[in-house]
Amino acid sequence: MATYDSLHRQCRTLESLFDTKLTAYSRMASTIARHSDDVESGGSRERWRDVEGEVEDLLEKLQETNDALLALSNNPKTSPPSQSMSRAIQRHREVYQDYLREFRRTKGNVNQALEQADLLAGVRNDIDAYKSSTADALLAERGRIDSSHRITDDILEQAYETRAEFSRQRTTLSSVSNRMATVIETMPGVNNLLSMIKSRRRRDSIVLGTIIAVCLVLLLSYMTR
Repeated sequence: MATYDSLHRQCRTLESLFDTKLTAYSRMASTIARHSDDVESGGSRERWRDVEGEVEDLLEKLQETNDALLALSNNPKTSPPSQSMSRAIQRHREVYQDYLREFRRTKGNVNQALEQADLLAGVRNDIDAYKSSTADALLAERGRIDSSHRITDDILEQAYETRAEFSRQRTTLSSVSNRMATVIETMPGVNNLLSMIKSRRRRDSIVLGTIIAVCLVLLLSYMTR
């Protein structure tokens, strides 16, 4: 059966271990609170969970030892503890309560920092997703604009080619017309022949008109007799 001395020494040992581990836990909590935006990448969440489990185990053992001391002091089969031992038992209980409050406060701060880290991570993911969708939309719009520019360039190129073709045709027709005029000017006989044909046509027209007029006069004269 455990004695006051053994339980007392066990409490002192657990309190020393718990104080060291709680200090490391509080330091890690402070680090997480300052760098809550980099919890996952730094691996702080996993390390904190490991240390938290060790602190909880020590706290549980410290509670069990304090309960054993209290039960021993209230056991009617054992001699009552001395005044100094009673004060030591009470002091162990107070230290345990202080450690419990400090652990809960530190754990709450860490949980709050982790919740903030999760919130920031969610916001960051939403921002990244929005940036990605916006970039995709801008790329798609740029692709449509580039396609429109290519179509416009093709139409302008066709228009330039059509204008150039019209210019070439106009030049060709002008050249043909100039050559024909030159040929006609270098052949005076052709001009004279054309003039004679025109004169003969006028003469024939006059003769024919005279004959028709004489015939009409004769016909009218015959009809009036």
